[in-house]
Amino acid sequence: MFTGIVGGLGTVRLSRPGTVVIDLPASMQRTLVLGGSVAVNGVCLTARRVEDAAFEADLSKETAQRTTLGGLRPGAHVNLEYPMTPEAGLDGHWVLGHVDAVGRIAALFRDGPGWTLLVEYPTQHRRYVVEKGSIAVEGISLTPYDLDGRSLRCAIVPETYESTVLKERRPGDPVNLEFDILAKYVERMMRFVHSD
Repeated sequence: MFTGIVGGLGTVRLSRPGTVVIDLPASMQRTLVLGGSVAVNGVCLTARRVEDAAFEADLSKETAQRTTLGGLRPGAHVNLEYPMTPEAGLDGHWVLGHVDAVGRIAALFRDGPGWTLLVEYPTQHRRYVVEKGSIAVEGISLTPYDLDGRSLRCAIVPETYESTVLKERRPGDPVNLEFDILAKYVERMMRFVHSD
């Protein structure tokens, strides 16, 4: 389980069908263990090989097709986050690393000291997007507002913009989206209540 608070930027060393190798930033080196989990742009992967400064992970066909990871190229930067630990506390929100949909950046523009991000998403997921709720965009815990059923806005503070892949994103770029797990569980429970 993750929190959506990015720990650092990695760099893709190798990306081929079924495999990705990512160089770790200095701040995250020597922490990842063989078989450990790491969120890459919001996608939970398992380290199958670990060096001091890099890790290799399998990329299933399902993951490559349903997330943006299938389009990674060498040299690309990626958001990285290690799983939360009980003693670290909970910043952000509960993020599982299970991407629900790929959206698109409609706009990303300067807004005062920070930035505003406008993301379009598949309309069949609109029931999971709640004003002032939580959403993970490229693994970043954000707060959506100004909803219209097909897009959302998020305020991006300067620290988030500068320390994540958002500073390299442009309108039209695809982004991984994970909707709040609490909304999905509530929906499922209500289905069973109404079917009895």
